[in-house]
Amino acid sequence: MSAEVTSLWRHPIKSHGHEAVETVTLSPGQTMPGDRVWAIAHEASKADGSEWAPCANFSRGAKAPQLMAITAKLSGDTVALSHPQRPDLSFQPDAEQDVFLDWVKPLMPADRAASARIVRVPGRGMTDSDFPSVSLCNMASHRAVEQKLGKDLSIRRWRGNIWFNGLPLWEEFEWLGREVQIGQAVFHVRERITRCLATTANPDTGERDADTLGALNRWNHQDFGVYAEVIRGGEVKTGDTVQVL
Repeated sequence: MSAEVTSLWRHPIKSHGHEAVETVTLSPGQTMPGDRVWAIAHEASKADGSEWAPCANFSRGAKAPQLMAITAKLSGDTVALSHPQRPDLSFQPDAEQDVFLDWVKPLMPADRAASARIVRVPGRGMTDSDFPSVSLCNMASHRAVEQKLGKDLSIRRWRGNIWFNGLPLWEEFEWLGREVQIGQAVFHVRERITRCLATTANPDTGERDADTLGALNRWNHQDFGVYAEVIRGGEVKTGDTVQVL
């Protein structure tokens, strides 16, 4: 049974937008290029950009669902953002923090810690995992969640990097500890991804409108997708074959 890549996604600013790409060139021990380059530390965070920090230090969709409706486009050091409730914004995160903080403020709940500063750790994407990861997601598992809920869902809810089709649902969980080749790159699959409230928000509207966690728990887990580490670099593009080694 073979599988192939259906789409590739990166998220230039952690929890603040998504962008589809056609091809990426991966490097060993690194995240997908352009993925989670920056993160937004909130006013209670101690993250200072000197090292990776856990997601609790950052503004994110689990606490602020409107963030899920941001789309992003990365070009060099410039990020272009759009949201249904905000004017389009193009800015350089390393040089124009205040411009972004003013733009995002109306999207943050009043009862949550406000976004305070943009953090970047050179050479280290701010993944939710404590190692530089690429997330792999199975379209069959996504369709199974849709079936449980009786409604269509955007795959953008899961913020995955590499999506593939052609395998049974939850087959990806059988890959733990194994190596998987996708295109020219080889991955070591390390962890299942435990999901949070961010996935309940609609990426078109920013409104919580689907009990994705309840649907997952009907399989007696709250996981979707797997975190993998790049152990051999190379190009990955849509249409590439996915093969367990």
